[in-house]
Amino acid sequence: MHMHYSKLKVWDKSMNLSELVYELTQKFPKTEQYGLTSQMRRAAVSVASNIAEGSQRSTRNDFAHFLLIAKGSLAELETQSLLSLRLTYLTQAECNKILSIAEELSRMLYTFRSKLVTRAS
Repeated sequence: MHMHYSKLKVWDKSMNLSELVYELTQKFPKTEQYGLTSQMRRAAVSVASNIAEGSQRSTRNDFAHFLLIAKGSLAELETQSLLSLRLTYLTQAECNKILSIAEELSRMLYTFRSKLVTRAS
């Protein structure tokens, strides 16, 4: 199958989300360096990484599986962002920005996955 991930809009948008998360978590307390800061960054990077890894798999169904994993990482990031808001590490506007991009990415991943699975059948 081998679709190059760097040409995918969903991958590019996930990279933008990762950059945003890195930028916003820089101001988190140092005590969160190995906590929320690390978890949020890893979850954000996992989205793009799973899209890239899946794109290099041999079947559409394999790729579709990695897109589900990417969606799971987005859900983790959303949860961590909401907790960061509750702890006042993020402002409402910052949290909304992450959640808005994550929601759009989730829809994109769902649509992309649906097309892959349909074509694989």
